[in-house]
Amino acid sequence: MLRKRALAACTATVAVGALALAGLTGTASADPAAGTPAPAAGTPAPAAGSAHLSPGLLKAMQRDLGLTAAEARDRIAGESRAAALTAGLRYSLGNRFAGARVSGDDADLTVATTDAADAARITKAGARAEVVDHSLAELDAAKAALDAVALRTAPKDVTAWYVDVRSNRVVVQAGKASAADAFLAKAGVSRELVTVARSTERPRTFTDLRGGDAYYMNGSGRCSIGFPVKRGTQGGFVSAGHCGTPGVSTSGYNQQAQGSFQGSTFPGRDYSWVATNTNWTPRPLVNGYGNGDVTVTGSTEAIEGSSVCRSGSTTGWHCGTVQQRNSSVTYQEGTVSGVTRTNVCAEPGDSGGSFISGSQAQGVTSGGTGNCSQGGVTYFQPLNPALQAYGLTLVTNGSTTPPDPTDPPTDPGGTWAAGTTYAAGDVVTYGSARYRCLQGHQAQPGWTPPNVPALWQAV
Repeated sequence: MLRKRALAACTATVAVGALALAGLTGTASADPAAGTPAPAAGTPAPAAGSAHLSPGLLKAMQRDLGLTAAEARDRIAGESRAAALTAGLRYSLGNRFAGARVSGDDADLTVATTDAADAARITKAGARAEVVDHSLAELDAAKAALDAVALRTAPKDVTAWYVDVRSNRVVVQAGKASAADAFLAKAGVSRELVTVARSTERPRTFTDLRGGDAYYMNGSGRCSIGFPVKRGTQGGFVSAGHCGTPGVSTSGYNQQAQGSFQGSTFPGRDYSWVATNTNWTPRPLVNGYGNGDVTVTGSTEAIEGSSVCRSGSTTGWHCGTVQQRNSSVTYQEGTVSGVTRTNVCAEPGDSGGSFISGSQAQGVTSGGTGNCSQGGVTYFQPLNPALQAYGLTLVTNGSTTPPDPTDPPTDPGGTWAAGTTYAAGDVVTYGSARYRCLQGHQAQPGWTPPNVPALWQAV
């Protein structure tokens, strides 16, 4: 377990855990840009918030992904279209859906199914079809069984496991094959669903507000802010759960009194939220560390293969790609599930910091291996579950101005509801506005009509 020393050379005293936010459900409010025309039915939507991409984010993508600025913009646009298309296909394929991923700078979309009869439908929709043996639901169920065992007792010599849609398997990383076998046997998971990968990795936490800014716990240990949020009129931010426990006080990057932890979960999940005093104003920004701040416009989850960038108070901006979602990782303190595995580097003090894809908030830094000199693996836990757990609203005004004190509450009311299956043409209300469904899908937490213009059109 790693802790980052404070500027005054004090040793961190707060118990730490893993690098990011958790993964279940949550909602985020976003104000759509005024005057923005809605896309026609069947027309791929542009990248959410693509007009707000900061020079700093583009510069980091150029450095870490080998792209030009134009290629970075095109990639983000392609990934946004792929995410919307995947939502519709996931709904139409039902329990035959076996995952989706993008590849290459053009964000080419591959959608997998367990039924060869679906191939024509997938191809017609504009994706490459792949027929595999196991549905995503089957693999997720196997991983859930492993999670249930690990949350009772962290497996020895098994460092990580995740659903890998590319190989259509649950991958279990272990120092010894016998350790993986024992883990699978205890969970009752068939070896036919699993690939065991030998690994010498030893994940540890990166403990040591705008997103990515430093903050200090009880005046000593340092972490990084994930994303500014509000709960009613109370401002604050989300971060990693291992950074502090309820009641722990925080001070800002300038060492001025800031707030205190109101909620924290770790291990199992790795998210927390801090309520701040009135001297701190939440803004819809992520620190670009000298390259311009990034404006946050929503929290739509990126799919496997998508580009993702991280902001943290130790190493600043670094980018890479989403390797696998729905991963689990074992730290010294215990197992954390529902995290997303990436090839973005991170170091102590980056814990809790922002992960963002384009202008869409993804999650907070949890833990991993390696460093930003040699590279490594970093896990983040998705943002939406933390918003749901604590009843928070992501600050996403789409500008650098302070949020309106009359921002709507977490639940603005209306007929739209997560978990409901909608068909093209259905009309719902969200807050005081009406929206028409553009393509069939099952509503997911965070996919509120203002946030997903590829699925909903204001009427």
